[in-house]
Amino acid sequence: MILEMKVPSPGESIKEVEIATWLVKDGDYVEKDQAIAEVDSDKATLELPAEASGTITLKAEEGDAVAVGAVVCLIDTSAAKPSGSAPAKEEAKAETPKAEAPKAEEKKAEAPKAAPAPAASYAAQTPSPAAKKILDEKGIQPADVVATGKGGRITKEDAVNAVPSMGTPTGGNRGSEKTKLSMLRRKVAERLVSAKNETAMLTTFNEVDMTAIYALREQYKEEFKTKHGLGLGFMSFFTKAVTRALQLYPDVNSMIDGQEKISYNFCDISVAVSGPKGLMVPVMRNAELLSFRGVEAEIKRLALRARDGQITVDEMTGGTFTISNGGVFGSMLSTPIINPPQSGILGMHNVVERAIVKNGQIVIAPVMFVALSYDHRIIDGRESVGFLVAVKEALENPVEILMDNNPKKALEL
Repeated sequence: MILEMKVPSPGESIKEVEIATWLVKDGDYVEKDQAIAEVDSDKATLELPAEASGTITLKAEEGDAVAVGAVVCLIDTSAAKPSGSAPAKEEAKAETPKAEAPKAEEKKAEAPKAAPAPAASYAAQTPSPAAKKILDEKGIQPADVVATGKGGRITKEDAVNAVPSMGTPTGGNRGSEKTKLSMLRRKVAERLVSAKNETAMLTTFNEVDMTAIYALREQYKEEFKTKHGLGLGFMSFFTKAVTRALQLYPDVNSMIDGQEKISYNFCDISVAVSGPKGLMVPVMRNAELLSFRGVEAEIKRLALRARDGQITVDEMTGGTFTISNGGVFGSMLSTPIINPPQSGILGMHNVVERAIVKNGQIVIAPVMFVALSYDHRIIDGRESVGFLVAVKEALENPVEILMDNNPKKALEL
């Protein structure tokens, strides 16, 4: 029986996918539920499992765009599983070096023949009088010009096209490679350009003294990890501070829909993470209800799924506000781009010891610069600055503002 495998729908709004990588070859025997391909949609990379066991016939090439519901491969379910295939593969591997050895020798033998070519083409060129005048004006030596004239003669056109080296060393690798962008990367690029062109985006900055958070992590991180099996990172503090600020400044937790404003009474926080296929932004649902432990557990779960290519479209759909942590890569300061249709994004950066003033004294403290990019069409300056100040206040006074003066209870210790 021949089974037609069709492209499943990754989500309601997705009409086609792109074959990123075939994990099997045409004619291979596959087992049911075995991953046979990785497919890119404009939102995620997903694995395509075999629907039955049998011999596979591929009906699309890598890089092909295939409509949802279209046949992507055939599986002959009546085919018997081949026996002894493993030894045959090993035998083939063992024979490969022997079969290829003469080719390697042939290449080595041919190399000396190719070597004199540059000398014949470039070293003995003689420019025509017109070409010589042009080269003298440009300050270019004849030996540095590619000659196209008869017998290796430098023509006037060769001299006109010649470009001075300006002292640049020659002989280096100047190759280039063109590769097709994945569907996910193309969609990310499209959304970023759209965000820049279709929003009135502004960015406001502030700095956060991280001393109190450093002290809390130092005091409780081991106990937190022992009890919950999770690290106590910055993201739980920032998420709690952001959800509080969003409730204080609801315009930042809103978005434009045509001529209307949609405001949300919940905080679905998108978290930008770097995956093998590029930037992904999974969502923490109702983050305002999560504890410190809940935030750390959810971020770890989503980050692992993104890294392993298992993140689903549903897990990246929605979101009312985004947090992006460029600090993990060493960024000191940036202007993050809004994740449409959201109206705001908070950019975190690296922590550096800096001289600041406390109580009239100059002291050294761990400081992080933070940035809020926002859509000025819906968020005014007062709301944007007030929001970022509220985030700063909560992070600099976490015990009082985020933990209700009871860190052990807040951390569930």
